[in-house]
Amino acid sequence: MRRLLNTLLFLILFLQVNLYAQKKDILVIESYHHEYIWSTNYRNAIKEKLGSQYNLSFFYMDTKRLPISKHEESAQKAWSIYKELNPELVILGDDNALKFLGPKLAKTKTNVVYLGINNNPRKYFNFTPTKNITGVLERPLLRRSIFYVKELLDVKKVLLLFDAGISSQVIFKEIFRNKSKLVLRDVEVDVLLIEQFDMWKKSILDAKKNNYDVIVFSSYHTIKDQNKKHVSPARIWEWTSKNITVPPFAFWNFAVGENKAIGGYVISGREQGIEASKLALKILEDKNYIIGFPSVVENGYLLFSRSQLKKWGISLKKLDTQKIKFVK
Repeated sequence: MRRLLNTLLFLILFLQVNLYAQKKDILVIESYHHEYIWSTNYRNAIKEKLGSQYNLSFFYMDTKRLPISKHEESAQKAWSIYKELNPELVILGDDNALKFLGPKLAKTKTNVVYLGINNNPRKYFNFTPTKNITGVLERPLLRRSIFYVKELLDVKKVLLLFDAGISSQVIFKEIFRNKSKLVLRDVEVDVLLIEQFDMWKKSILDAKKNNYDVIVFSSYHTIKDQNKKHVSPARIWEWTSKNITVPPFAFWNFAVGENKAIGGYVISGREQGIEASKLALKILEDKNYIIGFPSVVENGYLLFSRSQLKKWGISLKKLDTQKIKFVK
């Protein structure tokens, strides 16, 4: 009986190994680190959509936390893994991965799908056409988010707070046209890009004095302290939650929750991962598929924190609560 069980176990393991060996490889190169929630969301979607059919390998460039001087070195490690693995397809997550790996991959025959791109992707290729690269653009729904905040609280003046990372710089240039002040439906909006934690603190402490009704948070993952060391998001929110004096809102789902932002009309990396996976499947399964223009995911949703709504005494009666998702 024991011999039979051992034989069956061996056969199962043999079949699993053989099945794995028959699967084609997809390499996912992510701009950021493993714990970054945006990346986690799209990574999980990719695993759901592609994991049963393909071998998925992941590399994390960690460019939110590494200094800019180390980005090229991290990209070179990713390139070495690509050459060793020789995958059937590469997925590039966010701008830095496309910036550093895209031009190299454009010279190969490997098909590439990117996602989470804020910049015009053509800029990374000096506007030279690419036959093997397409993907999904990320366009934060900034105006719509502010309109929802105005509907909720009837605000007059808003501070948009960004870090100074590449994604924030691209959004500032592409969406705001490098303008730090604008008016949206009679709402005065100031845009501030911040590098250091001390300036982050000052902007929040001075918000009420500067007549801001709310602060809307964007990315905050490249903030450095006075010694130029990376400040963790947990530490940023711990201080911010204790010291902020005006209601905080957000554009991305990862910034909403207990001791974080109240909520907002947000986007998630999951939608990016789903759309990129669909593109990858079309390319891999249809040999006649023609690489075309990138797509844009415009699906956002209202997300609010129950604990933060209670803390700030905010009611959602003015909004359609059936369309709202909640977190703690």
